[in-house]
Amino acid sequence: MTQSSNTPPSQIITGKARLAGVLGWPVGHSRSPALHNYWLRRYGVDGAYVPLPATPENFVAAVMGLKAAGFRGANVTIPHKEAAYRLADELDHSARRAGAVNTLVFRDDGKILGLSTDGDGFLASLEACGMLPQPQSRAILLGAGGAARSVAAALQDRGIQVAITNRTQERAMALAKALPGVEVLPWNEWEQKLGMFSLLVNTTSLGMEGGPDPLFCPDLGQAAPELVVADIVYVPQITPLLASAGQHGLRTVGGLGMLLHQARLGFREWFGIDPQVDDATQEYVLNSF
Repeated sequence: MTQSSNTPPSQIITGKARLAGVLGWPVGHSRSPALHNYWLRRYGVDGAYVPLPATPENFVAAVMGLKAAGFRGANVTIPHKEAAYRLADELDHSARRAGAVNTLVFRDDGKILGLSTDGDGFLASLEACGMLPQPQSRAILLGAGGAARSVAAALQDRGIQVAITNRTQERAMALAKALPGVEVLPWNEWEQKLGMFSLLVNTTSLGMEGGPDPLFCPDLGQAAPELVVADIVYVPQITPLLASAGQHGLRTVGGLGMLLHQARLGFREWFGIDPQVDDATQEYVLNSF
């Protein structure tokens, strides 16, 4: 049953409810609970989706506890995506390419399936805005963590040339080794070379409210006029990076679209329904901020 209203009926949870959640540290910023519970109400599913704060040292214990408690699975956010990759019993193609997992599915046979939906979700968000780069164009990614691996792999699969830069050079080199063809630029040089690229993506938590550097705002003065600036951070909706891009007249894509599109596969696996990413969904999640 689909409701057209942005205020779906109250959710009824029984002892047979399907359960899922999001594991992260911190996790208070996540809008995944608002999104998934909106879909659960909208489609009349007996289920619940909850925030699950877990420190890195407790991540494995937390996953095993959820599995033992009958959860269907969980999303995985910063900083656990590579740990989830190592923990999974089986991996899908995207996860193997990315070396990271953002979605865990606890199967009936007792095994844990690891999926990576970040990359495809990111491309879908660009496509929805009409800003998906053409093959052979060039993209530069800030960061070398799990999200960067997923986004870089998806861009490469589309035929886009990818360069990355990271404050810790060793992590950047490790990502490039895992994804042959990725170029590495020193952190202190990429701003001067920005004119070479048609897409800039911040895949880090820099600029996130409550994150390590909420005021993160690099110099975009060398950008080409056609540069698209994307940020996977969605709290705040307009990060300092996106605000600066707007001041330079550059087109921007916020992180909310990636959140919405990457969530579909997990919801389908856990709750048995492929939900719509439409204006009503986006408006509801925006109103949850």
